[in-house]
Amino acid sequence: MPIIDFDAVEPSEFAPRTFEALPRGDYTAMITDSVLKDTKSGLGQYIALTIEIIDGSYSGRKIWDNLNVKNPNPTAENIAKAGLTRYFQSCGLDLEKGADTTALYNIPFKLTLGIDRNDATRNTVTGSGPLGSAKKPKPTVDREAVASGKKPWER
Repeated sequence: MPIIDFDAVEPSEFAPRTFEALPRGDYTAMITDSVLKDTKSGLGQYIALTIEIIDGSYSGRKIWDNLNVKNPNPTAENIAKAGLTRYFQSCGLDLEKGADTTALYNIPFKLTLGIDRNDATRNTVTGSGPLGSAKKPKPTVDREAVASGKKPWER
C-alpha cells in the first residue's frame, strides 16, 4: 500500500486549465511535432501537426491541424498539399519533393485561427504566414534520424 509522504495542497491552487477555443485571430506559433496516421476508413493517410502558441496570454496552448495527404477525394488531397505548402512558406522554407516535416519544427510563424463551424469549442486553422521581415532561425537537423533513414512519423 502506498504511503503518503507529503503535506496536503489546496486543490484550488492547481485548478485544471480550461481548453475552450481561442479567440479568432493571429497568433505567433511554431510546429513542434508531426505524425503520419491512417484515416479511420483505412483508405488514406493524414499528417497530424502539433502547433504551439508561443507568445501572448495563450502561450503554451496547442492546436492540431490534420492534413489529408492521401485520400480517395482528390480535393481533400489538394487542400492538404496547399496547407503543407503554406506552412513551409510561412516558415521561410521551400517545399520540395521528398521534404521532411521536421524541417518545420521550432520555426516561429503567424498562425490564423477561426472557430470550427460544427463545434464552437474547437479552433480551425484558417491560414498562416511569415512573421515579417525578421530573419527565420535555421531548422535543426536530427542527425540520428537522418542516418537511420526513417521518416519522422516512423518512430
